[in-house]
Amino acid sequence: MFSIVRPALSPPAGERVFFQNGDNLQITWHAVERNEVVLTLRDGRELVADARFIERIEPDASRPIPMKTDVRSPAAREKPYAELIERASALHGVDPSLVYALIQVESGYRADAKSPRGAMGLMQLMPGTALRYSVGNPFDPEANIDAGTRHLRTLLDEFGTRGALAAYNAGEGPVRQFDGIPPYSETRKYVSRILGIAEQQVQIQ
Repeated sequence: MFSIVRPALSPPAGERVFFQNGDNLQITWHAVERNEVVLTLRDGRELVADARFIERIEPDASRPIPMKTDVRSPAAREKPYAELIERASALHGVDPSLVYALIQVESGYRADAKSPRGAMGLMQLMPGTALRYSVGNPFDPEANIDAGTRHLRTLLDEFGTRGALAAYNAGEGPVRQFDGIPPYSETRKYVSRILGIAEQQVQIQ
């Protein structure tokens, strides 16, 4: 399997993919979906590559890619915490439509939301997730959105979009166990609802 080298704290300036045949390609980010790697090119197009043909993926700071952090549409601008969502999405390479949709479903944009299971804040961070990403105050909107988006990025890299949303809801273990969305009614409805809301976000851009 190819190797991925990530910076610990600095925001990504882009990535460079090195192929087994000696070629290389600059991308904005990538996602791993089983044996395939989805490469997002600088113009926004996606290229699907067989993981066996990739030697490694590294951060590329030689030719930085500008990261858009302003709110991208009037419709998004009207939503609470839009600037924080857009910034975190750009920083961690996540489609902001997914983040908007996830926050809407998880908390209805309530920064003080807490579930009976202990999930906290806008993106409903579980205590273990907050600890994993060193979140001191899960009810702080900026810290919560940043950690939740980072966590979603991690899940996207391992499971792809639908699997990542399922793992956000049901946990990573069940998604690995069932090699995809587990047969839980709540989780299946959760994934469909978020994808539906995210699709509407894209349509009104």
